[in-house]
Amino acid sequence: MKKTPLLARQMIYPFCLVTTLFALWGFANDVTNPLVKAFQQIFLISAAESGLVQTAFYGGYATMAIPAALFIRKFSYKSGILVGLGLYATGALLFIPAAGEMEFTLFLIALYILTFGLAFLETTANPYILSMGPPETATQRLNLAQAFNPVGSLIGMVVASHLVLAQLNVSEFRTEQMELHPEYSEMLPGEVDAEITASLHDFAETSPEEHAQFRSEDLSTIKAPYVAIAGVVLLTFLAFAVSRFPKNTEEGKTLHFFGTVKRLVSTPHYIFGVLTQVFYVGAQIMCWTFIIHYAMGTLGMSASQAQNYNIVAMILFVSSRFLCTFLLRFLNPGLLLGIFACLGVLLTLGVIFIPGMPGLYCLIGISICMSLMFPTIYGISLEGMGQDAKLGSAGLIFAIVGGALMPPLQGRIIDAGSIEIGGLIIAGVRASFILPLICFVVVAIFGFFNTRKAT
Repeated sequence: MKKTPLLARQMIYPFCLVTTLFALWGFANDVTNPLVKAFQQIFLISAAESGLVQTAFYGGYATMAIPAALFIRKFSYKSGILVGLGLYATGALLFIPAAGEMEFTLFLIALYILTFGLAFLETTANPYILSMGPPETATQRLNLAQAFNPVGSLIGMVVASHLVLAQLNVSEFRTEQMELHPEYSEMLPGEVDAEITASLHDFAETSPEEHAQFRSEDLSTIKAPYVAIAGVVLLTFLAFAVSRFPKNTEEGKTLHFFGTVKRLVSTPHYIFGVLTQVFYVGAQIMCWTFIIHYAMGTLGMSASQAQNYNIVAMILFVSSRFLCTFLLRFLNPGLLLGIFACLGVLLTLGVIFIPGMPGLYCLIGISICMSLMFPTIYGISLEGMGQDAKLGSAGLIFAIVGGALMPPLQGRIIDAGSIEIGGLIIAGVRASFILPLICFVVVAIFGFFNTRKAT
């Protein structure tokens, strides 16, 4: 029996070029995640306020997903990619005035505009990849392209760990405080974190000019990778501008917006898929963002040490995504999704109820379970949608708003401090993982609900 090809022959070059975009937005995601904790220390704000970094970042997706879909429907995939790359570079370059003014709000605006570009890229690239070959292998093809997303994420994490977090004055301040106060070694990590934060506040009040210089240097360190990636994005823009792409038969056709929306909202597996994507993205961003909080708040690690565990999680994520692309040749996508989500539930329970390093290992292990979730939910949700997939993809990219809504909620749980569950006193940062737990339950239900679909 002849196997269904993964990719149409004439689409090999476009596939390779479009796949580079997956790495570009992966870099942006994971060079940004550590800024939640960094901005909390630099600007002396709460965990909930620093969570607004993710609100701005993923809010940009929510704002621009539908306009991006309408744009590419009217014009072309290539036009959508070029607009996305232009907005990405613009947002990254806005880190220059934000660092100069030392205003947290300006950083949020820069991230918001940057993700306008990412929304264009994701809304364009995902359905384009799905259309590059037979429908039977669409989910497998998207998983392969998405496998290069964590490669960019891994580079972003390494940059964040070694070129940003390790170089910050607030990191050096933390180390100095640990050396000045040997009694901290006898205290719980959460208590130590609170003491060091109080010392930072005292430093800002007693030496405002020195603290301002301290802050200025840290913000300059933070802006550097964004300026660098802006240059890479502009080079990528040029590569796409001079390349020719096979014209899609649906490009330029009139979009019957309300008719398409009516068909989409009357398709149960699509609506369930969008809802599931909201929960999944929320879980992913919470698990990766708050690895640093977990390691610092419960194990007393420095920010750069904690980020190294984020890197390990991403290596597992990358490896598992390639493995899942292989497994999808033999297993139903919905079934595999449901099994991995159940494993995610078990590991999240470990994060909540198992203290110390074993809990951190559970948190890292969740990345294995998450590796196939986004592209598989995406592929299942758009199965059989035909020309409605472009606008349908906007709904699934809009669902990335889950990454904007949930981290601040998790931050509020962390700020509330320890809670009691079944007679156990659990630190706030561990208890906060009840939110990802709920998310993985939803993903499991969606996966098993769709096991009847053909692979």
